[in-house]
Amino acid sequence: MTGRNGSGMLGLQKITAHWWLFLIRGIIAILFGITAFAYPAITAVIFVFLFAGYVAADGILTLVSAVRFSHPDSGRWWWMLIQGVLGIAIGVITILYPYVTAFALGILVAVWAIATGLTEIAAAWRLRKDIPNEIFLIVVGVLSVLVGIYLSIFPAVALLTLVWVVAFYAILAGILLIALAFRLRSHKSTLTPAT
Repeated sequence: MTGRNGSGMLGLQKITAHWWLFLIRGIIAILFGITAFAYPAITAVIFVFLFAGYVAADGILTLVSAVRFSHPDSGRWWWMLIQGVLGIAIGVITILYPYVTAFALGILVAVWAIATGLTEIAAAWRLRKDIPNEIFLIVVGVLSVLVGIYLSIFPAVALLTLVWVVAFYAILAGILLIALAFRLRSHKSTLTPAT
């Protein structure tokens, strides 16, 4: 049979034939997560340098785009020029002073926690007439604000928390990828090879 079902079956056969790729991805994700949990400070430093590389590369590409669009008829290309120069500058500053960037990232996590808490409190206040027990949302909001204040006092903890969240996600994603790999492997034997 040709058509959508035939091409779908062929695609499924190709995926199941390469089930081991999902297994390898899952194992790598779990190893990364375990390593990040075991060495959170090193992971945070690596994260900062990856950020520096990304910002600098993006700045260079934006700068190249600005130069290519530098014709007077192309509009306000100089905004792209400023953006590119700022991106390169931030990348260089991050490489030269990585702890400043780590501190700033920690502050951003703290600000996010406080903002989340305040919006939860505001939502609970608006919903107090319509939803019973909105006190739970208020408590969650207050806790978020308190955690945000704590993290703003100790921003290094905020950065480590970010590393731990990424590590937890990596381990969970790895487990799911491994489970998918074994499901695909079990379906491999039930599919007939493509002719």
